[in-house]
Amino acid sequence: MDRLLATADAALRTLFADPRPARPSPGVEPSELDAAQKRLAGALMRVNHVGEVCAQALYTAQAAATRSPALRAHFEAASRDETDHLAWTRQRLDELGERPSLLNPLWYAGAFALGLVAGKLGDRVSLGFVAETEQQVGAHLRSHLQRLPAEDAASRAVVAQMEKDELQHAAEARAAGGIDLPAPVKALMRGAARIMTTTAHYV
Repeated sequence: MDRLLATADAALRTLFADPRPARPSPGVEPSELDAAQKRLAGALMRVNHVGEVCAQALYTAQAAATRSPALRAHFEAASRDETDHLAWTRQRLDELGERPSLLNPLWYAGAFALGLVAGKLGDRVSLGFVAETEQQVGAHLRSHLQRLPAEDAASRAVVAQMEKDELQHAAEARAAGGIDLPAPVKALMRGAARIMTTTAHYV
């Protein structure tokens, strides 16, 4: 029952509360952007915010599914880093005058279900899922660094730190025993992520 309540609390905090970061945002003083630059930066940061909503769901589900206290602590520690990302991206959205995705509850539910399935398949599979997810997220963030306006130093600083953290999470998951997922599973994950990122760009 305690774990169930903690899981519900995590979902409510992610979707409806203002996240409180443990680390200050790496973003520098926001620059003046024109309307087109703001729209592009806002759309990209909305996508990144959705990614952090999904990360909270994944780690919460995987922490709930594992029977290993050590692995649960691993997922909870990674989730705290992702809470920083959630707060930073939300702050940047506010600064750009943009809103989060209207479909965040749907994204959270889908990611939670995936995390629960991965967790039920065993700890090594669960860690492998984390490693592949974070590797793909890192590549996605690198693409955003290429697409963000050069003038938007604030967003670029946030995304650069997020990329560094995500790749660290991937390395830690592999070091903890995560397996390399089969190629068809990786391709399916990339396809699902493409649908999410394309939709969240606008909605």
